[in-house]
Amino acid sequence: MFDVYITKAAKYLPNQPVSNEEMETYLGLINDTASKARRIILRNNKIVSRYYAVDKEGNSTHTNAELTRNAIAQLFDADFSAQELEVLSCGTSSPDVLVPSHAAMVHGLLKNKSVELNSSMGICCSGMNALKYGFLSIKSGNSKNAICTGSEKVSTRLAAQKYNHEIINLKSLEEQPIIAFKKDFLRWMLSDGAGAFLLENQPRGPVSLKIEWMEAFSYAYELEACMYAGGEKLANGDIKPWNDFSPEQWLNESIFSVKQDVKLLDEFILPKGVQSMCEALEKHQITADKIDYFLPHVSSYYFVNGLQKGLQEKGVDIAEEKWFMNLLTVGNIGSASIYIALEELMNSGKLKKGERILLSVPESGRFSFAYAYLTVC
Repeated sequence: MFDVYITKAAKYLPNQPVSNEEMETYLGLINDTASKARRIILRNNKIVSRYYAVDKEGNSTHTNAELTRNAIAQLFDADFSAQELEVLSCGTSSPDVLVPSHAAMVHGLLKNKSVELNSSMGICCSGMNALKYGFLSIKSGNSKNAICTGSEKVSTRLAAQKYNHEIINLKSLEEQPIIAFKKDFLRWMLSDGAGAFLLENQPRGPVSLKIEWMEAFSYAYELEACMYAGGEKLANGDIKPWNDFSPEQWLNESIFSVKQDVKLLDEFILPKGVQSMCEALEKHQITADKIDYFLPHVSSYYFVNGLQKGLQEKGVDIAEEKWFMNLLTVGNIGSASIYIALEELMNSGKLKKGERILLSVPESGRFSFAYAYLTVC
C-alpha cells in the first residue's frame, strides 16, 4: 500500500462575487414578485457573497465542465503536465448532461491523452466520493497520480424562468401563484464554482497533505429523501421519478427543480452528522486534541452552533479557533465547497508541518456523511 498526498489545490469561481441584494438580478423574479423567504434564509445562512456562472440577463458564461476544467488547468505546471495525468475523478450534483458522464465531458475539454475516468454522482458527498476514488487508486498502487474535483453549476436551474410554467398552471387552477418553500429555499442557498486536488504518491512542494484515512456513512436505509430533484415526493416518502410524469407535468410542476424537505433536514442532519463523525473518530482513535484544523462543510451558519454543541455532548470538543470555513464569502457550492475551503487553507501560509486537518461533509440528499483526516507534510 502506498501513501497518498494532496500536493496541489486549485479553485475556479466564475465572474464577479454577487451580493445578497444582487441575487434576484441574476436569478430573476418568480411571477415578477420578490421572494418573501429570501431575507429570512439569508439571515440564517449568513452568506454575504457567492458566484454565478451566468450574466445579469441569465445567459450562461460557463458550463459545469468548463468550470471544472478551469480549476484543473491551474494544477498543471513545469513540474506536472496534463500529459502525466493518470486518473481523472470528478464529482458533481449538477452535470451539464445526463450522459456522457461529467468526467468524460471534462476530459473532452482537457484534450490531453487517455486517462482512467470516474464520475461520482450525488450531492455534497459526490466531491468526497471522487476524492476517495483517487485516494484508493493511488493507495493500491493502481496509479501514481490522480486529479479529483468537486463542481457545481446550479444558477441556471434556479432561474425564475424555470418556474414560469408552474406559475401559469397555478393561475389557471385559480390557486396562489407562489412557489413552494421547498423549492424557493434552495434558490438562496446554492451557487457555482469548482475545486480540484492533485493527488500523488510522493509529497511535492512547500506544502503537501497526507491523506491518512477517509470514511463514509449512509443512513438511506432508515431515512427518506430530504433533498432531491427530477422527481416528486409522495405522501409515503417515496420519490416518484421524472420519467413517470408526463412532459406537461415536467413543466407545470417544476419536476426538475431542486427541492429541500426543510423539516426533515432540521430533524436529522445534525444528529446523524454527530453520530457518524464520532464513529469515524473512534474507529481511528482520534480525539479532539489531535485536530488542529476542522473544516466542516455546512450549508448554513444556522447549523454551526448545533453541530458544535452536539459534538461537545459526545466528548468531541473542538475549540472554536480550530474551525475553518469560508461559507460567508464563497457561498454553498455543494460538492465543491470542501475543495474550495481546503484550497484556501492550503495556500494561506498558515499550515505547519505535523498539523492535522479533519474534513467533514454532510449530504442531506438521503443523509450521507464523508470524512477525511490529513497530516501536513
